[in-house]
Amino acid sequence: MNNNVQVKETANPPLNIGLWAVSVAIVIAAVYGNSYFGGESLLYRVLGLLAASVVAALIAFQTVQGKAFWLLLKGARTEIRKVVWPTRQETVQTTLIVSLVVIVAGLLLWGLDTLLGWLVSLVIG
Repeated sequence: MNNNVQVKETANPPLNIGLWAVSVAIVIAAVYGNSYFGGESLLYRVLGLLAASVVAALIAFQTVQGKAFWLLLKGARTEIRKVVWPTRQETVQTTLIVSLVVIVAGLLLWGLDTLLGWLVSLVIG
């Protein structure tokens, strides 16, 4: 990933603030509309909230910060593609080893707790 890639501030600050205000206003209107139409079907309210969220996100992505966030998401996707994921066999073997270590550690702690409990009961009584 190229860390030198930056979003140029081409939008003027009042426009940027205005876009954020519109985006926030849409979210507030969606939340209010959801409570106002509480008697309507849940499906319609969820679809309305999803539609309003998509519109608010599209408007927010037109801001300087939104464009920078979009570049971050694209870079993260590129980095995820570079990850070497373990095979099924490696995953099963690692899971078995971790489970075995947890069981052994649990048994050791149980034995130590029992021993210390027995020693304390001898001392106090």
